[in-house]
Amino acid sequence: MSTAPKPATPTIAQQQRALLESLPFSDTQDFEDATRGLVGRREPSAVTDADGTVVWDNSTYDFLDGDAPDTVNPSLWRQSKLAAIDGLFEVAPGIYQVRGMDLSNTSIIEGDEGVIVIDTLLSKETGAAALALYREYRGNRPVKAIIYTHSHADHFGGAKGFVSQEEIDSGAVRIYAPEGFVEHSVSENVYAGVAMNRRAGYMYGAALDRGPQGGVGAGLGQTLSVGEVSFVPPTHTVSTTGHEEIIDGVRFVFQMAPGSEAPSEMLIYLPDHKALCAAEDATHNLHNLLTLRGAVVRDPHAWSRYLTETLDLWGDEIEIVFASHHWPTWGNERVIGFLENQRDLYAYLHDQTLRLLNKGLTGPEIAEEIQLPPSLENAWNARGYYGSVSHNVRAIYQRYLGFFDGNPAHLWEHTPVERAKRYATLAGGVDALVAGAREAFDAGDFRWAAEVANHAVFAEPDHAAAREVLADTYEQLGYGAENGTWRDFYLGGAKELRDGQFGTPTETNAPDVVANLTPEMFFDAIAIQVNGPKAWDEKLSIDIVLTDLHARYRLRLANGVLTYTAADQMHAADATITGTKKALPALAAGSAEAITAAGLEITGDASVLGRLTAILDPGDKNFAIVTP
Repeated sequence: MSTAPKPATPTIAQQQRALLESLPFSDTQDFEDATRGLVGRREPSAVTDADGTVVWDNSTYDFLDGDAPDTVNPSLWRQSKLAAIDGLFEVAPGIYQVRGMDLSNTSIIEGDEGVIVIDTLLSKETGAAALALYREYRGNRPVKAIIYTHSHADHFGGAKGFVSQEEIDSGAVRIYAPEGFVEHSVSENVYAGVAMNRRAGYMYGAALDRGPQGGVGAGLGQTLSVGEVSFVPPTHTVSTTGHEEIIDGVRFVFQMAPGSEAPSEMLIYLPDHKALCAAEDATHNLHNLLTLRGAVVRDPHAWSRYLTETLDLWGDEIEIVFASHHWPTWGNERVIGFLENQRDLYAYLHDQTLRLLNKGLTGPEIAEEIQLPPSLENAWNARGYYGSVSHNVRAIYQRYLGFFDGNPAHLWEHTPVERAKRYATLAGGVDALVAGAREAFDAGDFRWAAEVANHAVFAEPDHAAAREVLADTYEQLGYGAENGTWRDFYLGGAKELRDGQFGTPTETNAPDVVANLTPEMFFDAIAIQVNGPKAWDEKLSIDIVLTDLHARYRLRLANGVLTYTAADQMHAADATITGTKKALPALAAGSAEAITAAGLEITGDASVLGRLTAILDPGDKNFAIVTP
């Protein structure tokens, strides 16, 4: 099978031309806004780590010029051109943003003596490069505080690029975050971190070549950097809307928005600048209600109500809205229109999905039925570049009714492999499935071709013709996708079918993140690795004594489950491990040598550590997705 990308089919080319005629491409306001206030750019663009490895290079998107080729949806091409505009920008006097240095933005607010940083990008290296770019043009102002808007790694992972460990330890830098930040930021990246990171490789096109037949951007930004993810816990927690802080002479007023784009999130108003940092609750696209990498389904009803509250609080005076992604909007009338569009977008999807599910439609049926009103359909800031109407509607259905659509035939289906084998038998063999898929492909029915070819691959994974037609189909679906993450998923699937699995290029469950687990979260992270059947007949207990926290925990393994408690125990444990919380991650190594080397003391039966390790089953960073 050829591994080279193939051209767009006539069906896709015609779809692209039709879209060019249906959307307002003559509206260039976004390009004016995305370039407004440019102070300077990083030259050359590439950011490297200590070993010289490139972790970010925005110049790889320089091909985004001119009109869209047939292999890229023209609406996504437009969005990618906007998102790839990079540099240091003045949003308003005293407010600066570095954009195009990672998937997200960092915003820098100038105070009396130094700066306050809002969000820090994903990697330490890109964070440091962003700060260096700011200082090149604005002087070597010290960082006085960091504010995290929410609990996703691309907004806190670059913290140690802005501040040193010495500054953190001395208390010279204050760190603000919304309530629940540590719990959600750490747990999301650890509990299901292996699976999420593997899928994130698909979602952000991490293994795709940049170019018109490969990665063009993820809609919310271009892609993730691949540097070191750091974690600096907050020193100050914000828990109430209306809470005000004066930091280095600058007034900040906070609005809580938990359960919107993130479980822990807040918006920030700067009254002296009449500027709103909308975090990730108002960006220039339809956002995800269920991110394709996997997460808890977000609440569109609450999301829309928060934006109503934003308008009620500051709508009469606000002049600028900037966010953790994309470019700002200026002028009260335009800002109000933008925020109302974003508010109405999430409210419409929520309300119409509920209306239709109460009429008996299932998630996929609602996704086909629902249509946005023309005012939103033709608003560039409401297009589905990152979230889509299709998968967001199905997420709302899932949020309210779960995985089951009520049809008994779907209650106890065979696994994908077993279904595929039976479909192959029904069709007269895998060759017949492949012929049917190729016929659908030639007819331009790529959705059906993907379903049929997928059965063929799952029935017989090494069938070359099945893999080829499925890869070809995914490629065309990717070319046609307006949603950046759909394109990345389709093209990532095609790449793995042709070249083999690419693993997990970016990992957010980094050592710095793991080190900030609470003891309880760390024990949970160990418990989800227990291989239940392998541990059925194992029984052991370990006491963990953390001297710096003055805490004692009993871990108990029985019935294939690792549980823990801080309650007093009547009987002695098989073994006791004593030390500080900082050394706790060494427990995952399982050997007495590793634990001792970390400064932990073992008493009792040290063999229980090996018995515990023997039944642990860590995740697979290279698990199959498009094949069994």
